[in-house]
Amino acid sequence: MLYEGSCHCGNVAFEVEGEFTEALDCNCSLCRRRGGLLAFVPREKLVLKTPEDNVSTYTFNRHVIQHHFCANCGIAPFGEAVGPNGAAMASINLRCIPAVDIGALTVKAYDGAAR
Repeated sequence: MLYEGSCHCGNVAFEVEGEFTEALDCNCSLCRRRGGLLAFVPREKLVLKTPEDNVSTYTFNRHVIQHHFCANCGIAPFGEAVGPNGAAMASINLRCIPAVDIGALTVKAYDGAAR
């Protein structure tokens, strides 16, 4: 299924293809503070619909994940990294996709704080 998502102000908008029935709730220092619910897709399944210059990026810890956010409203709709298998991945903040029913998701805790 193809979904449209964005930050709050729409300055960072995207389309992503996937079937989202579950999400990860990460407890790392960043995710704990921003409260996102994450799902992962191959990077080619995410298409940025706004100029790349609209995206700001933050990295921390081992600097392997590019956490993207909107410098205007502060919302972080997605991130990028390389998965354990070496493939480019995108982490999607499912809270940034209005068509996803957050209450219907199976939410799994992920111990990112221990990594």
